[in-house]
Amino acid sequence: MTANTDASATRRLATLAAGSLLVVLAATLLQVSFGAYPIPIADAWHTVFDPEIWSSAGVWRAFLLGGQLPEWLSRRQVVVWNIRLPRILVGTLVGANLAVSGAIFQIVTRNELASPYILGVSNGAGMVVLLTLTLFSGLLPVMPLLAALGGAVAFLIVYAIAWKNGTNPVRLVLAGVVVSTVFGSVQRALFFFIDNLGVVMSAQTWLSGSLLGTDWAQVRIALPFTVLSLALAFLVTNELDVLLLGEETAESLGMPVEKVRFGVAGIAILSTAAAIAVAGLIGFVGLIVPHMVRNIVGNNTRDLLAGCVVLGPALLVGADVGARLALDPVQLPVGIITGLVGGPYFLYLMRRTENLGDI
Repeated sequence: MTANTDASATRRLATLAAGSLLVVLAATLLQVSFGAYPIPIADAWHTVFDPEIWSSAGVWRAFLLGGQLPEWLSRRQVVVWNIRLPRILVGTLVGANLAVSGAIFQIVTRNELASPYILGVSNGAGMVVLLTLTLFSGLLPVMPLLAALGGAVAFLIVYAIAWKNGTNPVRLVLAGVVVSTVFGSVQRALFFFIDNLGVVMSAQTWLSGSLLGTDWAQVRIALPFTVLSLALAFLVTNELDVLLLGEETAESLGMPVEKVRFGVAGIAILSTAAAIAVAGLIGFVGLIVPHMVRNIVGNNTRDLLAGCVVLGPALLVGADVGARLALDPVQLPVGIITGLVGGPYFLYLMRRTENLGDI
């Protein structure tokens, strides 16, 4: 029975991965073809897979390490590779980070309402990022670490408020709402101290959650932190499975529950920070993607995280294409699209589930 169940879960996960990959490929095709500089679909696709670029060490050095692009690149190659493809890559990294961090927060709190946004982590990290953008721009290369610090402080405050001889799902969510609201108010207050209108507009776009203007610089910022946080997340899947059994069971198995919980939460905070540092405050991805994946592959943590890694990018990249092309030439922040999708889905969960909260 167990072998059949595992095989079935593996098939469902493979189907989910294949479907998500198709969504990302379709979104990539649309993203590189349409815009202010339209490119025929066949030409755009040929440019994406141009062997001259793939085999050029100089091009990849410029992309991954910074510096001047080679002069031999055509205008079409620059548009596709230096403007449009990085947006897809950033969306992929952000989607994976938010989905995985949401899944981890739901497990460590045993609360299916938990997410980086609802637990205050997003707004805590966001306040630090906003301060960095407006006052300390020289610290941009280490912004994910600074954002992680802000997110960690917010999570500790939430946990301290919710603690009363332990925690429960309702207190964690209520504490998260309070802390998120306070940090959000501080963010809005900061705008009264910014004199530069351009900085105000940039910060406002960031607060809405947007991939507009992202390039290889954002890829270079997010990529190492994403690789680190995802690798750590998959290393602690056994601990996450034990946490799902409940505190008493975990302690009876010899696990130092609080230490493990805070260590694993640190991984989720780093993952959240990597996303927020390059794309701003994008809501609902960390909440709804783990639910979708859990309904497909079940509660096995390794399968859940793997599903989030593939479905998170599909949702965010697809939403970003809609945000970019739906009202062309006006580009909406992708956070608006995820909110429009996530809100109704969350209401659907509330109507469908009798005991919404505990996992």
